[in-house]
Amino acid sequence: MIGSIDCMHWQWKNCPTAWQGDYGNRKGQKSIILEAVAGFDTWVWHAFFGVAGSQNDLNVLGQSPVFNDVLRGEAPNITYEINNTIYQTGYYLADGIYPRWTTFVKTIPHPRSHKQKFFARYQEGYRKDVERCFGILQASYFVLDLVLDLGPFPPSGLPVWWPPRVARAALLLLDSRF
Repeated sequence: MIGSIDCMHWQWKNCPTAWQGDYGNRKGQKSIILEAVAGFDTWVWHAFFGVAGSQNDLNVLGQSPVFNDVLRGEAPNITYEINNTIYQTGYYLADGIYPRWTTFVKTIPHPRSHKQKFFARYQEGYRKDVERCFGILQASYFVLDLVLDLGPFPPSGLPVWWPPRVARAALLLLDSRF
């Protein structure tokens, strides 16, 4: 397992008026989407701030570089065995919105047997790693809230990618304290 993948909406309270249409989420709030892959120890293996217009997990996944290494053939070499079958590709634990790709392991929607219930309980428990990571980020990295609450920024002339890159830079700077 490479980690658990998910997205979270980071509310942007003072989104500039000109960008409000691009950064609106499903609830009508202005937000930037953070896609992350986190391990059991809440180590973030991948972080991607979705670009303007990406209003849900699938849109962010379509633009995310998370699979670039796999497409170039540079993915980590992982070997594991399940039910006497050897696999050599990593996988991500994901929730139900993600597509049915072999790289995503999702829970069983309505488990009936004891074995299915056991799998669903453990998969959902391990998938909470990324949710716990998001909680830590929200509690610890209040600087991101400050970055996203700057008000009438950026100064005119800065490109549209400004908010995600500034937020990512703040995340990277703060991550160095661990």
